[in-house]
Amino acid sequence: MTTITSAQQLGQAIRSTRKHLRLTQPQLALTAGVGVRFIVELEAGKPTVRLDAVMRVIASLGGVIHVEGLTSPEHENTRDAA
Repeated sequence: MTTITSAQQLGQAIRSTRKHLRLTQPQLALTAGVGVRFIVELEAGKPTVRLDAVMRVIASLGGVIHVEGLTSPEHENTRDAA
């Protein structure tokens, strides 16, 4: 698991995974349904990219996001029922 705390770290992780999978930026963009410019900006650590597109890119690379430290919706529903 990779701990990511900044847009730059996310971009580096995406670039590293893309290269490990031997994908070009245009190939990843096509697979994820985003533009090549989006991939370039994401890998550069641009902090204002669209979350839905980032999620598609991560999924295209076979990744998932795990968030720690936040309350899950299941926990919230349990508390409301009590």
